[in-house]
Amino acid sequence: MEAQPATATTISWAIDPMHSEIQFKVKHLVISTVTGSFGQFEGQVETVGDDFTDAKISFSADISSISTGQEQRDGHLKSADFFDAENFPKLTFTSTSFTKTGDDTYNLTGDLTIRDITKPVTLKVEHGGQMQDFYGQTKAGFELVGNIKRKEFGLTWDGVTEAGGVVVSDDVKLVMNIQLTKQA
Repeated sequence: MEAQPATATTISWAIDPMHSEIQFKVKHLVISTVTGSFGQFEGQVETVGDDFTDAKISFSADISSISTGQEQRDGHLKSADFFDAENFPKLTFTSTSFTKTGDDTYNLTGDLTIRDITKPVTLKVEHGGQMQDFYGQTKAGFELVGNIKRKEFGLTWDGVTEAGGVVVSDDVKLVMNIQLTKQA
């Protein structure tokens, strides 16, 4: 009788919010960049074994936790002019593919939902590696970058200066540094 091949185990990972950051960058007046972040978020990753190829990823961020370092601007971003946190308290992301493109690089494609508008997005991912921490937990690090058009997600507020300049760019750069913790 021939031995059956061992099947790889599904492994669950969770975002470590203490060692992760979710940021966005947008041009203001087309001459400078404003950086914002989400302070409250969560995410899960399912892998087959320790290989992240074809990982299943889900993520959400609380809109009320948005911060740009300026309270008045944060309030405007949370208002109906932008994210409308009262009616749409979370943004979500669910992966549709996680494809290896190099030794430590991937393309992550999935559905991003903001204000109940869902659009496909693709992010470039660099895997920083895996390591055990002081407590014996296995950690994995990733940097993700990509771009979206804010108006495609209903963030359509526009301002124009007296000289005719755009106040806020439509292009938004996403930058995430994520540390995952392998779940027992």
